[in-house]
Amino acid sequence: MERPEPNVVAAQDVFSESTDVEPPAVRPLKVYAFDPSLGRNIGNEMTIEVRYEKLLPGPANDRIAVVDYDGANKIFYKPVDLDDPRLLLRGGLDPSESDPRFHQQMTYAVVTETIERFEAALGRRIHWRRDERIPGHDGKIRPGTWPGDIWRLTLCPHAMIAANAAYSPSAKAILFVYFRASEDEQGHHLPGQTVFTCLSHDVIVHETTHAILDGMRAYFVELTNPEVGAFHEGFADLAALFRHFSHREALLDTLQKTGGQLYQFQIAPDVKRLGRGTEAVQGTVAGSNPLIELAKQFGEARGKGAALRAALDKEPDPELMADPTLDVHDRGAILVAAVFDAYFTVYLRRTADLFRIFRAGGGSAHPVDLPGPLANLLAAEASRTAEQFFRICVRAIDYCPPVDITFGDYLRALITVSCDLDPLDESRVRDALMQAFRVRGIVPRDARYFSEQSLRWPRISRSALPPLEGLVFGDPNGLTKDEQNNNRAVLDAYFKQHRTAIGFRDDLYLSIPSFHPTFRIGADGMLQVDMIVEMSQKQDVPFDAKRPALGTFPVRTGATVVISKPPRHEGRGLPGVVRYIVGKGLDPQLAQRRVEQQRRFHEKNGLVEGADPNRFQLDFHLLHGGI
Repeated sequence: MERPEPNVVAAQDVFSESTDVEPPAVRPLKVYAFDPSLGRNIGNEMTIEVRYEKLLPGPANDRIAVVDYDGANKIFYKPVDLDDPRLLLRGGLDPSESDPRFHQQMTYAVVTETIERFEAALGRRIHWRRDERIPGHDGKIRPGTWPGDIWRLTLCPHAMIAANAAYSPSAKAILFVYFRASEDEQGHHLPGQTVFTCLSHDVIVHETTHAILDGMRAYFVELTNPEVGAFHEGFADLAALFRHFSHREALLDTLQKTGGQLYQFQIAPDVKRLGRGTEAVQGTVAGSNPLIELAKQFGEARGKGAALRAALDKEPDPELMADPTLDVHDRGAILVAAVFDAYFTVYLRRTADLFRIFRAGGGSAHPVDLPGPLANLLAAEASRTAEQFFRICVRAIDYCPPVDITFGDYLRALITVSCDLDPLDESRVRDALMQAFRVRGIVPRDARYFSEQSLRWPRISRSALPPLEGLVFGDPNGLTKDEQNNNRAVLDAYFKQHRTAIGFRDDLYLSIPSFHPTFRIGADGMLQVDMIVEMSQKQDVPFDAKRPALGTFPVRTGATVVISKPPRHEGRGLPGVVRYIVGKGLDPQLAQRRVEQQRRFHEKNGLVEGADPNRFQLDFHLLHGGI
C-alpha cells in the first residue's frame, strides 16, 4: 500500500508576495517636559511620539528645518540624523544640556508635536504666513510665490546670545537664543550658567504658536488696539500651559501633592515637617505648582526669582482691562487667567462626585495624599478637560473677525464654538467661560446682553444669502492648485455680487487673503465640513486732514465667513450654505468711532511719525523682551 503524498502548500499561497515592511506610525523622541532646571524630577524627562516621516539631517522635512548656526561663535553644529538606526532604536538622544544635537532633536520634536496638536484641533493642515495677494494694475493677481511667503519655517536653536526668543516673519524663522543666568538670583541653576531657550518646552510651544497663529490670521499682527499684542501673547501662553496637562507623571505627582486641587499655586512637600530644624531638609519645603507655571528656568535665570508667568497668580480685578498703562504681557495674562479659571471650574464640577465617594468612604475633606486609583481617575479627567478647552480655544480662531481682534471678540468665538461642539453643555463650560471673563472686565462691546444666546455669533438665515454654487471643499489634505484656483474665482464672483449685503463698500478692493476647508466631528457624531473664508478691505486714513505731511494709517474692515457643505441628497452634492458672518467694522454707524479709537491708539504709542509702513505691525522681537 502506497503512502499518500504529504499535503504541501506553496509558500506563495500563504504569504504575500510583497516583502516590504510598513513604516512605523510614530517616532518616539526624548525631551524635557518642562526644562532642564527640574532635572530628573518626576516626569521631566519624557518621551513624546510624533508622526513618523523620513527626515533629512537637521532634522528637516518639507515644512520645518532645524538649521543650527551659532551666530555668536560663527559655527555650524553638526546636524543630528534622527533616521540613524542607532537613534531610531533608542528613541533619539538622551536629554542633555551640553549636546547641541539633543537641542536640535528637542526643537524638532516639540515644534512637530505642537503642529500636530493644532491640526487635530482645527481639522485641517496648517500653513505658515502667506503674503496678501493684491492685484496689479491689470486687476489680476500674479500667480506663484510672493516674497513674504513662508513655505518652510527655519528653526535656529542657537541663533545668538540674548535673553530672548522670537518668531521672526522677516527671517522666516524661530530664533531660539542662549544667555548667562543671573549671578545674584538663586534658582534651579548655577550662578552665571548658560541657559538655552531651545530646551524649554514652554518657550518652544509659545514661539511655534505665534508662527501658527500668524499663518492663520495675517492681520492679527496689525496694531489697532491695546489687546492685539496681548492676544498673541495670551493665546501662545494658553497653548503652552494646556500642554502641561498631558504630562501624565507630572500631573499625577501634582494631584497627589495638592489633594486633587490642581489650581493651587503651592504644592505640599514630600514629607511633613516633624519638628524644629526640619525646615533645613528640602523634602519638607513646599514647592510651586509646575502645571500652572510657564518657563520656570528662564524666569529664574533672568533674575525674576520665579517662573516667567503663571496661569493664576492674581485675584480678578475688573478695572485692570481699562488701565491704558498695562504691559502687553500683563494684559495677556488676564486672558490666560480667565480661560484657566473656567478650566478649573469645569474640572471641579466634573470631579465633584469622585471626591464625594472618597469622603463617603472615610477620606479626608482636605486630603494631603490621594489613593492611586482616585489620582488616576482625576488625572484622566484633568487631561480630558484640558484637551477639550485647548480644542475650543484653537477652533475659536476660525470664528473670530479677521481684523482688530479683542478679548471680547474671542469670548464670543469661544461661546459659538462650544455651542457647535456640545449643544447640551452638561458641565456648563460656556457659563464658566462667561463668568471668568466677566469678573476680569472682559465683555464684548457689540453684544446686546451678557447671555449665552446674545454672545453667540448669530447664524445667517438661509434667506439672507443664496447658496454658493461651484465651491470645492476638497479633503483633509487640503486643496489642489486647480481647486484653489476654482474656489478663488467662485468666491470672488459670489462676494462681489453680495458685498453690500454683508456690509462691505463698493469703492474699495475686496481682498480674500485665505480660504480653507475644515473637517470636524460634529455634536451628532457626523462629519462636519466647512469652508473658512477670510475677507477684508483697507482704507488709508490721514492722521490729520489739515496736516497731510503726517501721513496716513491703515484701517481695515473684515469678515470671517463660515460656509457649510450640506450632506448629499439623493446621491448628488448640494451647494454650500453661509452659516456665519463674523464681521468687524462693517457697521457704518460705528465706523467713524473705530477710526478715532485707532487714531488715538497710534498717537499714544508714537506711531504717527515715520514712513515705514511696518511700524503698524507687531514686532515679536520687541514683544519678547521678556518673552
